[in-house]
Amino acid sequence: MELDLEKEYADRAYPILSNLVTPRPIALVTTLSKDGKINAAPFSFFNVLGANPPLVAFTPGDREDGTPKDTARNVRSTHEFVVNLVDEAIAEGMNQCAAGIPYGENELIQAGLTAAPSSVVKPPRIAEAPASLECVEWGTLQIGGNRVVLGIVKRIHIRDEFFDTTKRRVLGEKLFLIGRMASPNWYCKTRDRFELVRPA
Repeated sequence: MELDLEKEYADRAYPILSNLVTPRPIALVTTLSKDGKINAAPFSFFNVLGANPPLVAFTPGDREDGTPKDTARNVRSTHEFVVNLVDEAIAEGMNQCAAGIPYGENELIQAGLTAAPSSVVKPPRIAEAPASLECVEWGTLQIGGNRVVLGIVKRIHIRDEFFDTTKRRVLGEKLFLIGRMASPNWYCKTRDRFELVRPA
């Protein structure tokens, strides 16, 4: 079967791709408005794209009336954000942050999550997150109806139990992040893993 995303299936691109390309990591992004109000929103169109410099990207969309959603609006005005990774313990809180509430209201309060100071950017990180990436916007690309925010990671906060300071590596076997699966409501756990050693 061949699906033409330029013609016959153009209006189905989102549900087809979001159900097909899985699992996807989740960025629970915190930003600040110009007047210092906290916003938190989850994005599963997100990933790390490089290491030199350390680069992440996510895609905040628009409201139905075409105006940018809160995260895009805040990044546009402050050029800073924090990507908080989502594990099983904060999955429900992340989901609560997806609720559509008025601009300027703090999603973290209704989600039962705690804002913690960042080191080099103004938006707070989330204290309960297993890891948080403090980012400065490198730029935002507008590609058709897609807004792609590119950020340079300046600092990483990670819980002590998830990092080996001697080997200087993340203990991935202890870090149980969740992933986004089929829309609208499916997620996955990352406990079932296997190893493949790369050929020499």
